[in-house]
Amino acid sequence: MNAKERKQEKTGNMKKELMAPCGMNCRLCVAYQYKEMNINKHGFHRTYCPGCIPRGKNCTHMKDVCDRLGSGRVRFCFECDDYPCKRLKALDKRYRTKYHMSMIHNLDFIKENGLVSFLENEEKKWICPTCGGVICCHNGLCLHCQLDILLKNRKYRWNEENNHGITE
Repeated sequence: MNAKERKQEKTGNMKKELMAPCGMNCRLCVAYQYKEMNINKHGFHRTYCPGCIPRGKNCTHMKDVCDRLGSGRVRFCFECDDYPCKRLKALDKRYRTKYHMSMIHNLDFIKENGLVSFLENEEKKWICPTCGGVICCHNGLCLHCQLDILLKNRKYRWNEENNHGITE
């Protein structure tokens, strides 16, 4: 670990151990946030996730198609000769289209500027301006102060309109 990496193990709400090899910041993931908020106590029946690295899976999205990730031989996809591979490109396209983030952009930023700098930027980008919680990349909600929206519409996604044409 170099001096820049030792700067801090945690940047505010963002943590190094929650950065998946594929470029997903697990802190933004709905399954991680459900665990953190214990969402099932509100009548949901969701599977919780502590993050790819903490649960020892290396990468939920890529481990089945990449030997290097599955075995833990690389920390990030950009360390691979095949970067970005076909699977990562497809995953990135889905996340750019649906979830307002790019795994490839994240990985390129980490490669060029380091993980600490990336997490500092994530802190600014994904922090709820209302309460300081973390906004979920999968639905665009801060579950700390906008849980009521999710309780009304359990399949809510970024700025969906309700039945009356009103954006919630």
